[in-house]
Amino acid sequence: MRGLKKQRRIQVIALAAVALALSAGLIGYAMRDGINFFRAPTDVAGAPPPPSEVFRIGGLVEEGTLVRGQGETITFNVTDGGASIPVRYTGVLPDLFGEGEGMVGTGRLIDGTFEATEILARHDETYMPEEVIDALEAQGVYRPSTPES
Repeated sequence: MRGLKKQRRIQVIALAAVALALSAGLIGYAMRDGINFFRAPTDVAGAPPPPSEVFRIGGLVEEGTLVRGQGETITFNVTDGGASIPVRYTGVLPDLFGEGEGMVGTGRLIDGTFEATEILARHDETYMPEEVIDALEAQGVYRPSTPES
């Protein structure tokens, strides 16, 4: 009787371990397309990712590069002070999007141009994403805005 309880306990533990491993594998498989890595323009210029890789790029919209084309297509360059990457986006831009402003885009690098599927801009005059601040500080470009009294 005692041996049977011990054997049953080992079977339950083994089954639980297999179920846990299977669950972790399924979660990882489901999230494989949902994980987007952040890259600064200098990183993208130095080591361009393959066209199949979806990633996020962030920096400042370079002055004088914002061009609104026919329809909803917009082109501009994103820079971190060290490199500049051309961006093409079709859609409606956020209200606070503009030249010299911080932005983060999600998409793919195709033939040297970042084809964005989503563009995010800061949600107020003082906010900028941490990743963008870090990339700009690394290039010596970031100037924190001082609150007006």
